[in-house]
Amino acid sequence: MLGLILAAWQLAILWGRFPAFLLPGPLQVWERFLRVLADGSLIRNTLFTLEEVLLGLLLGSSLATLIGYWLYRSPILERLLSPFIVASQAIPTVAIAPLLVIWFGPGMFSKILICAMIVFFPVLVNTMVGLRGVPENLRDLMRSMRATRVQMLVHLEIPAALPILLGGLRIGATLSVIGAVVGEFVGSDRGLGFLVNIGRGQYDTALVFVAVFAMILMALCLYGVVIFLESRLLRWQTHNR
Repeated sequence: MLGLILAAWQLAILWGRFPAFLLPGPLQVWERFLRVLADGSLIRNTLFTLEEVLLGLLLGSSLATLIGYWLYRSPILERLLSPFIVASQAIPTVAIAPLLVIWFGPGMFSKILICAMIVFFPVLVNTMVGLRGVPENLRDLMRSMRATRVQMLVHLEIPAALPILLGGLRIGATLSVIGAVVGEFVGSDRGLGFLVNIGRGQYDTALVFVAVFAMILMALCLYGVVIFLESRLLRWQTHNR
């Protein structure tokens, strides 16, 4: 499949006679990849973006899980806060990112906040949906055994809601890469978004392709990590079938 895509890519260039600054060929992109890999700039900027993504994902998913649990426990609080939470999602990330960079500076912290914001909503919604999907008869059973709220949460609600919670984390893991790169577009001197800005400014389209492929690989790796966590944490479901 990959070979067919590369062949079609090269044929499109030959047929359209596109210049390298408009659409570089696969070999040109590969040569540019080897150059930025050799000088260390690709690894250095990739690790910087990965750090932003991991910290933003951790912050956003942790806050979303906690707030999702509070909203699930308090319908009144949910009715009060839901309009504001939904309204916050109507604001494009590219619109709010410049404000965060102005307020918190062009350093890593503003990028972490952007990542956390873009991760927050899908994890929050999945947390609430997962907790509400716990069978009521199991709740009644736990109450009949005089389980405390903590015991109910640890031994029933979290295990029962975990598949949906991890589904939200899948979405958040891929979106977090977008959040970090958008923040780097606005203002940064490091990261994959910074490489894209350099490539765009110098008409080095091959460098843009290299950075984009690095973003795709990062998102795929994060998605794979969540899949691995699912296979480990939800092993009990397989055993019970």
